[in-house]
Amino acid sequence: MSMLQDPEMAEIVDDFCKESEKIYEQLEEMLEDYEETKDPKKLEEFGQVIDRIMGAAKSVDAVQTGVYCELGKTISYKASQSMDKALLDIVVAVLFDTVEILQVMNKNIEKIKEEKVSGINLETFSTRLRWLADKFKDIQRSSVAIGANEKQLGDQKSIDDLLSDLGL
Repeated sequence: MSMLQDPEMAEIVDDFCKESEKIYEQLEEMLEDYEETKDPKKLEEFGQVIDRIMGAAKSVDAVQTGVYCELGKTISYKASQSMDKALLDIVVAVLFDTVEILQVMNKNIEKIKEEKVSGINLETFSTRLRWLADKFKDIQRSSVAIGANEKQLGDQKSIDDLLSDLGL
């Protein structure tokens, strides 16, 4: 039995959902701020904040949530290094979609104790992510790690690997 469905873990899962919802609202505000300021640091901050949910999600067996968070983190970090303003506008739209998917899954975890996504075409979403992955293929750094820590990037999953983990 998954921790999401374990009655003994219900309080922990409920707390995770409540905290995650607050963070999702914060992520939306960051993206709105980016749209106003066009400051790439906002995208890097987005990656740092979504990383908090990623760790918590994996600790409560919300595996899909963790993978979507990792996708958002990877894309936002890579985007923060791009100077292509038109591409960054597309990235922000995809990150808004990512947050929406996470919010839908969060509500389903709360209500039915399952990570389900309905009402969103995940195939179209994955096509956009693959397109972005191709645009970012020359950007190596996919985390805030710099200097000595950059050697760890070989361990960082690629966007294609993460999509594969989701079955997309």
